[in-house]
Amino acid sequence: MSIPTGLPGANPLRLEFPQSLAVYDDYPAAQKTVDFLSDNEFPVKNLMIVGTDLKRVERITGRLTTGRVALGGLLSGLWLGLFVGLIFSFFVDENVFAMIVSTVLLGAVFGIVWALLGYALTRGQRDFSSITQVVATRYEVLVEHKVAGQARELLAKLPGALPNPFE
Repeated sequence: MSIPTGLPGANPLRLEFPQSLAVYDDYPAAQKTVDFLSDNEFPVKNLMIVGTDLKRVERITGRLTTGRVALGGLLSGLWLGLFVGLIFSFFVDENVFAMIVSTVLLGAVFGIVWALLGYALTRGQRDFSSITQVVATRYEVLVEHKVAGQARELLAKLPGALPNPFE
């Protein structure tokens, strides 16, 4: 049994009886479909874009060395020390500059030690830096069953907007 989306407490990321309207290889195409329907006064609250066939993509950005790890820790520690020093500066009246400099230096030392310790604990198992993202390989536009026919009629006016959902 499905909960209608109009009831209080209902899941906003759920349609009552969704039907597939179209499937696209990229998000901008799915977004274009929804935008077109919106421009044509379709009740877009009855639509969802669902990313399917998720995959994790990891882009390797460089090799990690002890020097790079220490530099990253130094920079992070400097920022942390500056932040803490500025917060503390609200509560002292004397020698604010010296206090900020000391927290920045302590932050830098802390950052270097913490980064090198973390790097040493990996024991060479991950000697590279990377950026990771989860992406969908397909995007399906779902429509509430009660307005599916109206959506298909409108979308038929947009050239190339209805790829075969069974490909």
